[in-house]
Amino acid sequence: MGPDGDLVRGGWLPTVEVNGGRCAEGLLGVLHRAHEVRRLELPVPVMLPAVLRQTLLPVVMDALGAPRTPQEWADRFERGRFTPEELERLEDYLGPRFGDRFRLFDSERPFAQVAGLTAVSGETKSSTLLVPYIASGNNVPLFSTLSEADALDLTLAQAALWLLHAQCWDTAAIKTGAQGDPKVAKGKTTGNPTGPLGQLGVIVPTGRTLYETLLLNAPILPDGLHPGDRPQWDTAEPATPQWSSRPARGLLDLMTFQSRRIRLLPHETENGVRVRQVVICAGDRLERTAQEELHTAWNHTAKPKAGQSPQRPRRHTSGRAAWQGLAALLAFTLPADGNGPTTSLLLRQIGDLRAEGYLADDYPLGIETCGLEYGNQSAVVENAIADNIPLPVAALVTQDTDLREAILECVAQADQVARALDRLHTELRRSAGGEALPRDKGERPGQRLLHAVDDRMRRLLAGLRHVEGDLDLLERGREAWELTLWQAAHREADQLLAATPPRAVIGRVIKENNKETMHRSGRAEAWFRTALREALPRAAEARQTTGTAA
Repeated sequence: MGPDGDLVRGGWLPTVEVNGGRCAEGLLGVLHRAHEVRRLELPVPVMLPAVLRQTLLPVVMDALGAPRTPQEWADRFERGRFTPEELERLEDYLGPRFGDRFRLFDSERPFAQVAGLTAVSGETKSSTLLVPYIASGNNVPLFSTLSEADALDLTLAQAALWLLHAQCWDTAAIKTGAQGDPKVAKGKTTGNPTGPLGQLGVIVPTGRTLYETLLLNAPILPDGLHPGDRPQWDTAEPATPQWSSRPARGLLDLMTFQSRRIRLLPHETENGVRVRQVVICAGDRLERTAQEELHTAWNHTAKPKAGQSPQRPRRHTSGRAAWQGLAALLAFTLPADGNGPTTSLLLRQIGDLRAEGYLADDYPLGIETCGLEYGNQSAVVENAIADNIPLPVAALVTQDTDLREAILECVAQADQVARALDRLHTELRRSAGGEALPRDKGERPGQRLLHAVDDRMRRLLAGLRHVEGDLDLLERGREAWELTLWQAAHREADQLLAATPPRAVIGRVIKENNKETMHRSGRAEAWFRTALREALPRAAEARQTTGTAA
């Protein structure tokens, strides 16, 4: 990448090609070869939605328009690549029209930044402030090898990626006050929320190529984009230190929302231009999460509090694989009381496209989930959540309940067996004279079980793509899953029983709520095996048929 930080032609997007090769491309290059690119190879998983939303997707949608009908979407998808005419429009968009708006160090309109941005104090901060996984200020990761005092020389490609990351995921709370911002008090700006994606449990559907991924993330808009909806680089005036609280004006505005005012400072080194110092100040604040948000599932409340929307973004839970949250991803109808999860707009759209015959049952759809967990008033990053799973397209069809119900039952069974193991563990501890583990302490056998069967669940989901209405095949898959759970649960239970001291056989009486209860290892084991048979009826029947002891 040249010293001006040209994102159109400079190689800043690392890619993995369909044939396994690796290279770095600029925006124009990666779009030209989108049908040959398998995926972007980014430093951290949470960077994928940042790059998609802040650059690739809005460029394509603004230059080519959003598909207006399912047939138009299907025609684009079936071609598998941009047409020569579409590439000409993209070249014009990233050339004569807006090419100069995609330079990191443009003197008037640096990309996603404010030209000449200066802190009230006149100070600059280390570029570590862009990277939340490195110690900086109050954000001190446990295993960071650098501190705020250390210099971090970011290449221009790295700086561009972390710039987009900051616009989407930056921490909240106090920010450096900027000269020219009338809302600065005592050199600082307070009350800043996290970046827009920090409010979401992000869900990104992915395809076989980057081209397909772009289309899977493109909404079908019968009326097209809103006339007043523009991406951040297409504004009448360049960004200034002043910011506002406002709703998104449309999808392009939402995806390229500038939640921070940032300035990257280039530094000449013996290895070329690097970014060592930055200025990061308060940026625009979303008044509310737009209901047209594409990349999240929702929690629906039938009777929200005054001033609250009935739909609020649903976040991912730390420590849980993405398949454990399939109940939310496959939620197309609300519970009887009107409260509960609903799936994302894009997953619902993919299901509709499958129902209309525009996607095949065996299409290898992938789901990337990611999110950040913040702590201490959202001013620090405590944990990053990321996973990817295969998902049968047919499970997204609202009219086809067999496959979806089978998948949800498999997920529920894993949860039931894990909870049964945890209860067995608790009962064995009580029988031996101990106490139940606190909810947030210690390793639990249920978690070990879920980890042990994780790979088999992913294989099951991939295999269910090929069911295509074959209920016998679906039933065999469910039985195989139950046998997997059965074997894994018995392995864990046997280890727990082997580690239980002999005094647990005699047990002890515990008085709870004026009631005496006998806790004995034999009783706990008998309850567990009964619970297992009830949770896994197919496996229990298969074991009985073959004469295998439980």
